[in-house]
Amino acid sequence: MAAYGTKTRKSPEDVVGRAKDYFGEDGLGLEIRSDNPCCVTFEGGGGHVSVAASRQDDKTEVELETREWDYHAKKFLSEL
Repeated sequence: MAAYGTKTRKSPEDVVGRAKDYFGEDGLGLEIRSDNPCCVTFEGGGGHVSVAASRQDDKTEVELETREWDYHAKKFLSEL
């Protein structure tokens, strides 16, 4: 299991929405296991991806935890 993080000017809701587009049904095809305004968890392909976003001052802190999806996790964060 690996954990990654970054900060962005995008809102937490935007980050979660982008995660759904990237990892979800219309993206990589992972199944959504939990979905909240601040976080979303996906499962599939023998692993999982969890994305949490929270506002910190003028930026959003993004925390991502994954197993088996490291390449795509890093790519997603780089696109924020």
